[in-house]
Amino acid sequence: MSATQRVPVPSTSNNDFRWLWLGQTVSQLGEQTSLVILPLFAVLTLDIGAGQLGVLRAVEQAPILLLSLLVGAWVDGWRTRTVMVMADVGRTLVLGAAAVAGLLNWLGLPALFVLVFVAGVLSVFFDVAYQASLVRLVTHDQLVRGNSALESSRSAAQIGGPALGGALVTLLSAPIAVASSALFFALSFLSVRRIRRTESVPARAEHPPRVWRRIHDGLRFVVGDSLLRTVCLAAAAFQFFFAATMTVYLVFLPRELHLSGTAVGLALAATGPGALVGALLAARLPGRFGYGRVIVVAAALGDGAFVCVPALHGSSATTVPVLLAVNFVFGISGQLVSVAVIAVRQAVTPHGLQGRAAATITFAGMGLSPLGSLFGGFLAQEWGLRTSLLVMAGGMVLSPLVIALSPLARLGTDLYALPSDRPGAE
Repeated sequence: MSATQRVPVPSTSNNDFRWLWLGQTVSQLGEQTSLVILPLFAVLTLDIGAGQLGVLRAVEQAPILLLSLLVGAWVDGWRTRTVMVMADVGRTLVLGAAAVAGLLNWLGLPALFVLVFVAGVLSVFFDVAYQASLVRLVTHDQLVRGNSALESSRSAAQIGGPALGGALVTLLSAPIAVASSALFFALSFLSVRRIRRTESVPARAEHPPRVWRRIHDGLRFVVGDSLLRTVCLAAAAFQFFFAATMTVYLVFLPRELHLSGTAVGLALAATGPGALVGALLAARLPGRFGYGRVIVVAAALGDGAFVCVPALHGSSATTVPVLLAVNFVFGISGQLVSVAVIAVRQAVTPHGLQGRAAATITFAGMGLSPLGSLFGGFLAQEWGLRTSLLVMAGGMVLSPLVIALSPLARLGTDLYALPSDRPGAE
């Protein structure tokens, strides 16, 4: 790039990034706290059962399945600051209305379904927009640092959000805890609206039918590659049973083990520190033991750890430490598997298909989450919490089993020495 082409970053650009970072941080904290607060609100205040909680979680997750790919295409033609501001305003109003209705005992389950769906739609818009906004606020040489800062905030929210959400429900009552989530989104709104840099909306390069064709090309490539096809199958199995497990888990902890909201939040939060440890191990273990072996062993240990939970009884002195250990191990394994699988995907996918391959795998995995939540709730009603939790946790082990029986398990330490004649390779 010549000197005449290099555009200096405006003096306000660093401040603009700081406002984006702050807004994204409190937004992620609001999302993570609400993931605990809303189910606990439904369980403790509305006294719903596992089946109804499964429906609630499915409704909450549905926007990711229904809208993610389309929102990604739409946001490219809009000003991301506007999208984020509108999403924050909407979520503030939705959760604020839920809190007021809860305090007045006006909030029933049908209204809660509508509220969580609308909040989920708005979160999809915000999350896609903030990721697209970074490239419009910083120069290319600042992208790595910017992404690192944003992802660090997201990890911190995943660590602290569940614990904070559980504590708020215990200390402030469920409706007031919902109001606190609305406050996070209001703070995000106040931060994002301080961004001053005028965005240049990218020109729309394709007509809508062309977008669908590109999505089709990504699907065809992933299905045709044996390694990526295995990743999709394993991700689908894991997400289905994980969603089912968490639906039963969020009812099992307060009702069978008699844990407080604070204890539930702390147990869930242990996944965050585990993920940090997993990120450190992911930089060393695959290169030493091989990607396939690390993926299989890590997935088996993490998914298998949940099988221990149904054996717990009551809120004894060992209950919470065991739950912390289970979630910590699960966090380590999840991050190890995630980093290794991403590396495999990047190694086998042509540059021009990287984004579509990633979106296809995410779509295949998350697409079954709403169905898993419904299935977990239904099974808990029919078989009881403890039995259904054991079955669902055991089902999670299908994911490492699928990988162990596939070519993915035989990957060595050098991803770029993959055989070119493997099924699906181009």
